Amino acid sequence: MSNDLERYSDPDNATVALFLLENDVDELTDILVAALDEAFRILGDEASPATVH
Repeated sequence: MSNDLERYSDPDNATVALFLLENDVDELTDILVAALDEAFRILGDEASPATVH
C-alpha cells in the first residue's frame, strides 16, 4: 500500500471505473484505504475528549 494520501485525496467516479476495468486492484485498494484513513482522521478530529453521551 502506498503512503501517498495526497495522490488519492478525491478520486472521481471515472478514475475508480478505470481501475475496475483494468483490474488494477492494488491501486484501487490504495484509494479505498486512503479514503478510510481520511474519514477516520476527520471523525477523530470531530470527537473531542470533553464529549459525553
